[in-house]
Amino acid sequence: MRVIVIGHGMVGHRFAEALTDRDHSETVQVTVLSEEPRPAYDRVALSSFFDGADEEALRLPELDAERVDLRLGVAAESIDRDRKVVVTTDGGEVTYDELVLATGSYPFVPPVEGHDAPGCFVYRTLDDLDAIREAAACAQAGVVIGGGLLGLEAANALRLLGLAPHVVELAPHLMAMQIDEGGGALLADLVTGLGVTVHCGAATTRVTTDPGTGRVTGVELADGTRIDAGIVVFAAGIRPRDQLARDCGLEAGPRGGVVVDEACRSASDPRIHAIGEVACLGGRVFGLVAPGYAMAETVADRLLGGHATVPDADLSTKLKLLGIDVASFGDAKATAEGALEVVVNDPVRKAYGKLVVSDDAKTLLGGILVGDASQYALLRAMVGAELSEDPSVLITGANTRSGERVLGVGALPGAAQICSCNAVTKGRLLAAITGGEASDVPGLKACTRAGTGCGSCVPALRQLLESAGVEQSRAICEHFAVSRAELFEIIAGAGIRTFTEVIESHGRGRGCDLCKPAVASILASLHTGDHVLDGERAALQDTNDRHLANMQRNGTYSVVPRVPGGEITPAKLRVLAEVAEEFGLYTKITGGQRIDLFGARLEQLPRIWRRLVDAGFESGHAYGKAIRTVKSCVGSTWCRYGVADSVGLAIELELRYRGLRSPHKLKGGVSGCARECAEARSKDFGVIATEAGWNLYVGGNGGFRPRHAELLVSDVPRSELITIIDRFLMFYIRTADRLQRTASWVEGLEGGLSHLREVIVDDSLGICASLDEAMSRHVSGYADEWRAVLDDPERLAKFSSFVNAPEAPDPMITFTSERGQRIPAPSRPLLPLEPR
Repeated sequence: MRVIVIGHGMVGHRFAEALTDRDHSETVQVTVLSEEPRPAYDRVALSSFFDGADEEALRLPELDAERVDLRLGVAAESIDRDRKVVVTTDGGEVTYDELVLATGSYPFVPPVEGHDAPGCFVYRTLDDLDAIREAAACAQAGVVIGGGLLGLEAANALRLLGLAPHVVELAPHLMAMQIDEGGGALLADLVTGLGVTVHCGAATTRVTTDPGTGRVTGVELADGTRIDAGIVVFAAGIRPRDQLARDCGLEAGPRGGVVVDEACRSASDPRIHAIGEVACLGGRVFGLVAPGYAMAETVADRLLGGHATVPDADLSTKLKLLGIDVASFGDAKATAEGALEVVVNDPVRKAYGKLVVSDDAKTLLGGILVGDASQYALLRAMVGAELSEDPSVLITGANTRSGERVLGVGALPGAAQICSCNAVTKGRLLAAITGGEASDVPGLKACTRAGTGCGSCVPALRQLLESAGVEQSRAICEHFAVSRAELFEIIAGAGIRTFTEVIESHGRGRGCDLCKPAVASILASLHTGDHVLDGERAALQDTNDRHLANMQRNGTYSVVPRVPGGEITPAKLRVLAEVAEEFGLYTKITGGQRIDLFGARLEQLPRIWRRLVDAGFESGHAYGKAIRTVKSCVGSTWCRYGVADSVGLAIELELRYRGLRSPHKLKGGVSGCARECAEARSKDFGVIATEAGWNLYVGGNGGFRPRHAELLVSDVPRSELITIIDRFLMFYIRTADRLQRTASWVEGLEGGLSHLREVIVDDSLGICASLDEAMSRHVSGYADEWRAVLDDPERLAKFSSFVNAPEAPDPMITFTSERGQRIPAPSRPLLPLEPR
């Protein structure tokens, strides 16, 4: 069967993926025509492009190249239904047995005067975003026409680019299609607090331009208001891209879109199907990804002999717009006859919730959540089910008197849909758990796809695992029946300073390679002044910590001196060159803006450190689970785009946190503007300068599982920024698991980023003073570990390969030369044993 898919967006990609996955006999050959020159990417997460994500991070999984002929940059020009041929823009023809239209939609641009002037954009593709970013370099403010989902995302993009954004919305309130007036009022208040100017109930009459250049200078509203701006972004809705279908005679709906039946077959031609935003199903066109995915799965099933029909469209949405949670589900506008509305509007918590229930108040029909959408996944799954609690209690998920949780995933029926993006029910998830397919959230994602779409159901997946009795042991090892966080509190509360004390009083046995380094890290975090090589502590350390240097593959060590913020003088560079030449060390510039010296023998380390320390260097802690670097761009000191001194702040942060031991290594970054040259969003904590202050992002990771950091606070002054970073690091050190990166720690926090913000910014737990004090003790107690070794003969004695010949080199260490530098010689094969 020859299947042609016209369009390679998210829905077209899902169809090709679903069809090849189900075609076990491999009887189908798929050709995908992609107008864009790049493979499909996640348009739902498009705005993360301005938060540091690149095209690769947004890209969807690759299709099977042996089964799918993906033609990038090749669009369909026409369809010849009689010959069953698609004519392509490169002059070719492709024959089909079945044709699937997944052409999506195009942005609607109101025909106001000046709408096509230079500086006007739409917000649809990566190319659009590239163009907006380039234009933002010459603008101070931007206007977004449209206050819906896409409009607010576009406003956030302008804000991240350092512009002052305005949102102009014709409706009386923001997101009029999804939420009601009460939710819209709170959303406008929250958005305004983030620096976005909102104009609701306002019509744009024209885009003003410069008479000389023709470029955008602003917009005029119907009431005479003029907004000065260098960029105008139209996000006023979408229209189906159905011209190709109309040209070949397919029936279109009254508001556009190819008319299809419940199997997504065109009403005009049973061999042509339409899915996603180009399909008109039941007289409606759906602009959300979940209905599009359902259509894709339906057509894939039908082409392989199935009888699937498109289920009722799930129009539920949950998004984080400018860091604000907004969600709607079910009959959110109470359109059902006799429907009742229960509203909880909490101005103190900045949260608005509304549940729509049946006229007898027994059945949940829908709802709206703004500010706090933590209950979304469970409430959406309960739509159509009998209410188990008072609706006002269900909105918050806890009894207002006792504070106990009253709503849980365990109470939902098996048919309840937990993941709307991929239509995964509670029953399917439980089957995966009880059948041994999955025992954790990543496992459930892999075998059911739940949580791989918008991600809003991930908290429900965790609850489901707990309700199914799947216990995730948090014990460090067999010697301690407590988690690292609990052990931290035990050691801190009891004032313990040695491993012997803690295992005798709170553990069993003699310890192992898991708990010893964990306890050593906790002791180092709590007692900054105690050297890691003193007493029994030396035996607890990992290999690298034992010698304050990283062991390499040939038994030598690398030496990485600290270069705060990446700033270094020519004199210090000269010292590094001299040391490298004197000791024959391989030199390499690291990704963290430091210089790594490789190939030092154990007995050489103190002599190398002496040269470096005398020149003003100190340990860079590249060997420890500690703060490594705070990377920076050149900032406003040199860069014409910089808005703040990123180098100065990076140096201050790196010197403040140097030597801070933690559950895993830590890295930071500071960028002087939204161009993000320091790649701060890939760091454990990243700072980006704005016109109004600094934005702080946390929980990033450039390691095995890359993750972009999330915005914690925005536009804060320098002093407040440093205090929040202090608390973030100390809270992480106190509560994270052994060897847990900040990325997974933030993901695993109950309540996620919102909870973290409440704890370290709003002081909801009353521990901020304790966190501040802990950081103060660290800063005042810091001492360079290299210098401390050089000043102590007993510590110095540990740095020799042979006790009876301290200065003798290890004869097993050999080198060869490559590109003018020494590198480890290839390993010599072991000689076979001679028979006795």
